[in-house]
Amino acid sequence: MPNLKLVASDPADILNLCSSLHNKSGPQVQIKINNYLKAKTGSFVTFMIPLLKESEEAVVQVIGENVLDHELRFPFVDDSIQLAVKRRRSFKGSTKDLYTDLQNMLKTVINPLPDRYLNVPVPHPSQDIIALLVCLVDYDEIDNAEYMCTNLVQDCFRYCFGMVINSLAFEEEKRLKLQCQSLLLVARRLFSHLGHLPELLKEIMVEARRLTNAERCSLFLLDPDHQELVAKVFDGKDGKDEIRIQKDQGIAGYVVASGKLLNIRDAYKHPLFFKGMDEVTGFRTRNILCFPIRDEETVIGVAQLCNKIGGFHFDVFDEEVAEAFSIYCGISIMHSLVYKKIQDAQARSKLSNELMMYHMKVNDDDLKKVLFCDKSHKHPHFEDFDFSPRVLPIKEVSCYACKMFEDLNMITTFHIKKHTLTRFLLFAKKNYRETPYHNWMHAFSVAHFSYLLLKNLKLIELGYLTSLEGLTLMVACICHDLDHRGTTNSFQMKSGTTLASLYSSEGSVMERHHLAQAICILNTEGCNIFDGLSQNDYTHSLDLLKEMILATDLAHHFKIFSEQQKLVDNYQKDDPNHKRLFIALLMTCCDLSDQTKSWKVTKNIALLIYKEFFSQGDLEKSMGSRPLDMMDRDKANIPQLQIQFLSDIIIPLFDTLKGIFPESACLVEAARFNRDCWGRAVDLFANNWPEDLSSLEILTDPELERQVLLSVVKS
Repeated sequence: MPNLKLVASDPADILNLCSSLHNKSGPQVQIKINNYLKAKTGSFVTFMIPLLKESEEAVVQVIGENVLDHELRFPFVDDSIQLAVKRRRSFKGSTKDLYTDLQNMLKTVINPLPDRYLNVPVPHPSQDIIALLVCLVDYDEIDNAEYMCTNLVQDCFRYCFGMVINSLAFEEEKRLKLQCQSLLLVARRLFSHLGHLPELLKEIMVEARRLTNAERCSLFLLDPDHQELVAKVFDGKDGKDEIRIQKDQGIAGYVVASGKLLNIRDAYKHPLFFKGMDEVTGFRTRNILCFPIRDEETVIGVAQLCNKIGGFHFDVFDEEVAEAFSIYCGISIMHSLVYKKIQDAQARSKLSNELMMYHMKVNDDDLKKVLFCDKSHKHPHFEDFDFSPRVLPIKEVSCYACKMFEDLNMITTFHIKKHTLTRFLLFAKKNYRETPYHNWMHAFSVAHFSYLLLKNLKLIELGYLTSLEGLTLMVACICHDLDHRGTTNSFQMKSGTTLASLYSSEGSVMERHHLAQAICILNTEGCNIFDGLSQNDYTHSLDLLKEMILATDLAHHFKIFSEQQKLVDNYQKDDPNHKRLFIALLMTCCDLSDQTKSWKVTKNIALLIYKEFFSQGDLEKSMGSRPLDMMDRDKANIPQLQIQFLSDIIIPLFDTLKGIFPESACLVEAARFNRDCWGRAVDLFANNWPEDLSSLEILTDPELERQVLLSVVKS
């Protein structure tokens, strides 16, 4: 057969091989050719290594007659492959120099593994590239063995190349088809989690890892208000603290800005990669595939996949899958957010109906009684730090509240109408429930202390606060516990209340509810105390109001208190961060100011607080839960709890205030005196009252107050 251009092969054998390759799958084609070359070259085993130009990877799917469970992909890193491709001629080498995973795979077929092998390059017939390599392990040692083996391989592929390439392409198409089917299943799974965004995000990360065979995944959503990327779930795990990064930082920031997928083959060589995270976690990032997630208009987040499993890096097919997958991600996330808004709207509607049933409108007669009151409302100690506003007649409290705004010249400065101020205060009063402690009297006491701070420390005159900040501080104190239910944030969360469903994702459940009620009152006709402000001042006052009310959450106080303590040595009035910390400090001081009054007042406050606590504890018991000891009327040791509260929170808090304003030292002294009184009460509780009396019953006994004060005076 003179037309066959063969160097070392029998034409009949080549024809028989070609005729046997029809209607075979990709692996079966490779097995046929492997067996043919094994017989012709006398090799122990042969296999092909297709070279992927797009991803610069070598692929092994079949070794001899063994089809691998998972194809092996590796880079052109070992010398035998590099030299065979670069020189375009066969390369004889040692199997010890092969890619480690390939060596291990070969050992499952040949053990012990022979040392000698030959790499034969096979060029593409129409492109100037090496398309694949044929590896002959332990071939016949005859004269000109390498020359003969090379010609046998090249003779074979001169006529079988098309079948091999087509079968490989067919296998890739099959893989894509399976991935498309997987995407449809993914869409089904994603849309079954629309009701809960964190669960949806976890499902997205699980599916992203599975589709691309990645080791890790992180998903960030864009927070447009703060221009940050936020991850509340990282690598499929809920974290106590969300992770936030600037939207223009790092690899994720680049993808957000460009809106384009980024495939990084070597993370440590990329300028945007931050090595510090690997150093902290001990995790080694090799390669990254980061792709944007879009809604109909813009990028709403990014997914970042790390470390391709079973491959050197993510390839073009991973990129195609990621881009297709991102469409489903965007649709499902946006639908989840819309669904959450609908749920929130329903919860607000339910809450509004509940409030409407509970609260009534301000009576015009009540409004007139305050507006046209002819009493002077003067108390000789009203401006003293040790004065407790709780001694004032409850009917006159609204008048005293108006007096505080007037005395600070806020009515004139901000053009507040007297009837607007009065209606605002009466609406706020109506929105406080008749709980033992968190009621209207508490709100007034907190506002009164803010009045004392503004007045006695000259916060506005000395430039610590602007007039607008002073006004908002007073308003925030009035509103900071609106519609308080007498229960804690943790109770709301554990009980799954309407408030928890509405605000739990943001934290500070009750404080956010208080803020929402404050905005509701300001939006009520005739109640907007900020109505005379300019547009800019109005917007700023609402931002301040939010910060101030949220600052009354003690959990927030604990997070920032160490930073607040640093203000003592270096408070800069013009530093925005210092101002934010300072305002939060003032709000906490106001909220807890009852602890700086006389022992009698403090004891009565404790009685009110623990009535609330024990009511919640009783409710938790009825629900089958175990309350904290401080909430359990059968276990709480009130004097010990008060000593701990004063020592751990109150005294350090007011000591910090004293560090900035030495003239407030009397507040720390009062708190320490009260701690001493509670210390005396510990022994009195244990020795002077029957065991069958509860802590609350002992607190209400006038004899306790007399004995404590007598004991302190004697000491």
